[in-house]
Amino acid sequence: MSTSALAPRPAGPVSPDGSAVVGAVCRRRQRLEAKPVPAGVAAGHPATAEVGLRVLHAGGSAADAAVAAVLAGCVAESVLTGITGGGFATYYDAASGSVTCLDFFCAVPGLDGDVTPGPMAPIEVVFGGVPMSYEIGESSVAVPGLPAGVGEVHRRWGRLPWHRVVTPAVSLARSGVVLPAAQARTLISIAPAMVPGVGATIYSPGGKLLEGGDLLFHPGLDVALDALATEGPAVFYTGWIGDQLVKTVRAGGGTIGPADLAGYRVLELPVERAPLAGAGVYARRDLNNTIPTIAALPADLPGLSAGERAVALAGALLNHGAQRVGDTTNISVVDFEGNACVITMTLGLGSGVWLPGLGVHLNSMLGEGELITGEPVPGQRMSSMMCPLVVIDDDGELLIAAGSAGASRIRTALLHTLVNVLVKGADMTAAISQPRFHVVADLAGGAPVAHVEPGYPADEVAALVAAGYEVRWWDRVDHYFGGASAVGHAGAAGDPRRGGVGRLA
Repeated sequence: MSTSALAPRPAGPVSPDGSAVVGAVCRRRQRLEAKPVPAGVAAGHPATAEVGLRVLHAGGSAADAAVAAVLAGCVAESVLTGITGGGFATYYDAASGSVTCLDFFCAVPGLDGDVTPGPMAPIEVVFGGVPMSYEIGESSVAVPGLPAGVGEVHRRWGRLPWHRVVTPAVSLARSGVVLPAAQARTLISIAPAMVPGVGATIYSPGGKLLEGGDLLFHPGLDVALDALATEGPAVFYTGWIGDQLVKTVRAGGGTIGPADLAGYRVLELPVERAPLAGAGVYARRDLNNTIPTIAALPADLPGLSAGERAVALAGALLNHGAQRVGDTTNISVVDFEGNACVITMTLGLGSGVWLPGLGVHLNSMLGEGELITGEPVPGQRMSSMMCPLVVIDDDGELLIAAGSAGASRIRTALLHTLVNVLVKGADMTAAISQPRFHVVADLAGGAPVAHVEPGYPADEVAALVAAGYEVRWWDRVDHYFGGASAVGHAGAAGDPRRGGVGRLA
């Protein structure tokens, strides 16, 4: 369901001294003096953001621009995402003040019931200096949701014809794009999943991994995207690309069948709200409980000292699960009417399985065990930590549209960004680029560990130490700490940790 962002407010004073009234008046004056959120795009690659901007200037809505940017990201950010992945969208409608969340994440295959899955191929990747185990191969491929998802976002809120929204990605696929240095560093970590088979010719031509500044080119991807433009999302489900996907996956022991693809549907999710610094944060409930985490922060967070605030954030963010790589990316868009569309998507690590002649890398969601809660059931939607969100004031006006990549660090990156803007008053570029910390429970029962980027304020780190956290300093600002992108009153910005950019229209 969608939910209205316009919650009823109490009438008259709500405190004996009238301070609530004074505060409300001040906030209202600030809103009247403030300009609307500027139109803009924040994304994980300059080419992705540029495509979104061009669509906005061509008269497209926030949904049009977000869909165009998502598909461009499937070309430019294929280290992080792809057309056979899945994702989530949060849409804010400026006219009604309503928020809608859509789920087009991957689903567990097996509805056809005629195939027993074969074994997956174990691999090991090194992340943050720690080796981690994953599984890839045809049996790791789940039912993709991204084509259906972008189609539904466009159907509900798009203005431009479908082919005009998809065509920019086709053009990018024909020319190739420059690989940012930040994504080249990520490629080093996940190479075991990216270079098997066809991937070797794309990511490791001549036996040498691509570096920052090299051309990233996927032979045949333009054909797949052109089919999406001309035949619509159904081509990936009941059309010829869907047929090829089934044959490719089943040839290697996977279970995706025609019933899995034909039965896939985009879901509309309940929208939850959490208060933060006089505003409301709206999103779905994710596997990492981002909205409940924000709701659990002290109501007087803006009035705390910097050290007290850091300890409060650390306590709320304490992560008890295993740390994962989190190959994800995010698009945040605000259009000229003030509507916002935020889409977060992923391919997983990538299965190492490619559709012949199409430059399409299949997802590896079934090889990431933490995304499956309980015994997997065919047709069941998989879980995710992705949480695209919007921040809205008490009058229903948009303040921020934001999302992040980074698995268990998604929540961390989002909270640091929101607090930096709403509490510390930072502009969006500073809010996203400033150093962060991420806290992890010691599974052996020792002190919780705060992973801290260089440059984080020393007084706040000292407060964490005094509160019982073991601090581990990193030697660099790193993609481990997530990849936020946001548009709001404070501007537009992408995360430099992952090569992201923000552009105002």
